[in-house]
Amino acid sequence: MLPSRDRLRGLLNDGRFEEIAEAAVRKNGVLGQLVPSMFDPDPQIGWRAVEAMGLAAERIARTNPDYVRQHLRRLHWLLSEESGGMCWRAPEGMAEIVSRNPRLFGDYIPIVTSLIVSMAEEDLEHFRAGVLWAIGRLGVPPDGHDEEMLAAVVSALDNEDSQVRGMAVWCLGQIGMAKLLAERGDLLSDDGPVDLYEDGNIRLHTVGEIVEATLAAS
Repeated sequence: MLPSRDRLRGLLNDGRFEEIAEAAVRKNGVLGQLVPSMFDPDPQIGWRAVEAMGLAAERIARTNPDYVRQHLRRLHWLLSEESGGMCWRAPEGMAEIVSRNPRLFGDYIPIVTSLIVSMAEEDLEHFRAGVLWAIGRLGVPPDGHDEEMLAAVVSALDNEDSQVRGMAVWCLGQIGMAKLLAERGDLLSDDGPVDLYEDGNIRLHTVGEIVEATLAAS
């Protein structure tokens, strides 16, 4: 039996990811239940749904990778207007699943990373911060980037939205391109707010703090 919506939300609220993953192994429908959880009014619940989805998919893929692939296809479809309800966290969900098992689902890496380029052609601005996080979560090595995608990430450093700027900085650090921040000393004094999901919780930073941490870690 699938957990009720309230039960699932309670598990996410308490950070009980293992229980969710165990339930998903028993009942495949749990992965589907986590999709609307990513829309939760509480952004921390939404992010925890992304993390739980990745862990659950990882467990399911051990015995039923085809089901996980079907779920990835659904998330990709939910990015389209044809779906009737665009899922704003679909890029994050896809990246979390793929990052945990790139051997099986690595063919989705270019699908996710190409979204940062397609946003210049389509009305997908509200996805930008999430796609930057997704690229960083995938951690594609520098020699795996095409120039167009990397240019799109760098251009996000000047976005008017501080969340996008901060995620662009974080993304560059995660993909081993922190050196591109060396000439952007102006960003060190950028006090724009950025929410970053870390260790199961959303924490507030400034763009400058993320730049400093990224340069220190490189």
